[in-house]
Amino acid sequence: MKAARIRRFGPPSVITADDLPRPEAGAGQVLVRVKAAGVGNWDALIRAGKVKLEPPPIILGSELSGIVEAIGDGVSEFEVGDQVYGATSEQWSGAYAEYAVPLARMIAQKPKTLTFIEAASAPVVTVTAWQMLFEYAGLTAGQTVLVHGAAGNVGAYAVQMASQSELQVVATAGSADLDHVRSLGAAKVIDYTKERFEESVTAVDAVLDTVGGETQRRSLGVLKPGGILVSVVSPVPDAAQKQYGVRAAYFYAAVTTARLNGIAKLFDSRKIRPDVGTVLPLEDARAAHEMERPASDGTARRSVPLWVERTIFRRPSRACRRLGRYVSDGTSLRTSHSCQRKSGSVARPWRLRGHLGTGPRQ
Repeated sequence: MKAARIRRFGPPSVITADDLPRPEAGAGQVLVRVKAAGVGNWDALIRAGKVKLEPPPIILGSELSGIVEAIGDGVSEFEVGDQVYGATSEQWSGAYAEYAVPLARMIAQKPKTLTFIEAASAPVVTVTAWQMLFEYAGLTAGQTVLVHGAAGNVGAYAVQMASQSELQVVATAGSADLDHVRSLGAAKVIDYTKERFEESVTAVDAVLDTVGGETQRRSLGVLKPGGILVSVVSPVPDAAQKQYGVRAAYFYAAVTTARLNGIAKLFDSRKIRPDVGTVLPLEDARAAHEMERPASDGTARRSVPLWVERTIFRRPSRACRRLGRYVSDGTSLRTSHSCQRKSGSVARPWRLRGHLGTGPRQ
């Protein structure tokens, strides 16, 4: 099988496309024929050696969607042919490949309304947003939450989930992202480049921190007594919590079948929607890491999934690949018109001969 892996830690250039033996499902695992894999900032941290969960060589990638090909011992909740999505394991690796063996307890049935590409982009960021809001902050209808990094992947899902749960949502974003964040359901959006949020925000029940640094420190003062700041960036010192009379939580997402089932219901009921950017073939995993662009507040904006299925597309020109101008309409991949104009290539869409999944795009 084809796989994108690293033999040493380093920049995107260390990613190589290699031929490797197909894995077999062990106890508690399922063998998945991978349709698409998500590309997240945690993949870049692992590639760079900033998070060392296992030594190289490592097949990168933790998020995936695909079709179950075989079942390992002790697995009863899935059958061959099931369309699934989720994460691979606590090592957050193995998804950038034509076949993967995720833990059964970290995958679930794919949302019916999402394509495989959309589904692969969602598991970690949606579960993170859910846990921040409802498991760590424990928010309920009528309470107020301040979401930092609201234009980023986690923040955008948090805004959608919060507004659908009848929370009062205040969000911060940069000038270029204000309308986007409003469209997600935020009642108030603050342009952090022009206004200090603490000048107009007070006594919120919770702050969701996806930015860290000075933003995190300043956020402690806008919480009501006993309020909570939930961060996925860095922990809040105990002394600071005592000084402001607030609580804090710092965690890593725990992707589970139960949580993914809940997320799937939100997608299928149209309460949240995916936001997928450029789509690249597996062999261009290096380019996907180079293309990761932040939102105006520095958080990751729009995921860049990898379409994994082999030999199902006609390659665009080399110039288009360098520009990275691929787009997806949910049923096909094609080079964008801007790429075709800049490269001089023929304006001919390149269609997938497989299918991306059932259901319309949202």
